Amino acid sequence: MAPQERRRRAAAIQDAGAARDELAGALDEVGVRLPSLGLDTVSLASDYLPPLVELGRCNPGTARKLAAALREGGATELTARVREVNRRSEQRTR
Repeated sequence: MAPQERRRRAAAIQDAGAARDELAGALDEVGVRLPSLGLDTVSLASDYLPPLVELGRCNPGTARKLAAALREGGATELTARVREVNRRSEQRTR
């Protein structure tokens, strides 16, 4: 792998780590902790896949807390925010 590609890959991995931390912080604010939240090791080792955030496993109680937190956040507002973030992300990758 060329040095420029290594730097790009390292930046992508760093970005995925920051996204994981951001998600963990947001979940913590609503009382949800996903114990297996991390970076997907297969995607980190791949030259073709982008680095992925692994949400992992949780017990049924945590799943219900997450569902409640999403509902309390207002599904319509959340959907609008997710669409906006996705739109911005698509624009950056073009």
